[in-house]
Amino acid sequence: MRLLLMELLDFLTVEFTVMLTAALPVIELRGAIPVGISLGLSPFHSAILSFIGSMIPVPFILFGARPVFNRLRDTKGFKSFIGKLTRSSMAKSGSVKKYGLWGLFIFVAIPIPGTGVWTGSLIAALMNMRFKWAFPAILAGNLVAGILIMGISGGLYKVIT
Repeated sequence: MRLLLMELLDFLTVEFTVMLTAALPVIELRGAIPVGISLGLSPFHSAILSFIGSMIPVPFILFGARPVFNRLRDTKGFKSFIGKLTRSSMAKSGSVKKYGLWGLFIFVAIPIPGTGVWTGSLIAALMNMRFKWAFPAILAGNLVAGILIMGISGGLYKVIT
């Protein structure tokens, strides 16, 4: 019984690691899927866990970014950081401004550095997009990115092993 419990805890630790990695900015799902595969998970299992983990921050960003940014802009220590982060995010928002929700979907779906759920959610929040429209676009874009990364990572995994 003790051995079974230890194996279960080890397994959950791997899954938790993948989900936590996917929830981090910059790394997100794009980095968490290869991490999961390297930890011994199947590409599909790693993609599912990464997708779930990467979606966890989205509601917090959509609902919380503007109030937090507004509060921090008034503080001396964070004013320049918030300004830089806002300018950087909005500089990447061309497709979202031009195509709206489809642009947001495409922005999140394309698996290149600088795009993803964190930046897409921040852009949506800064552009005052409604949650009921922004969240599904981000979710669908993240799903497409996950499928692409799973395919690439799974293919490389098969070639290497």
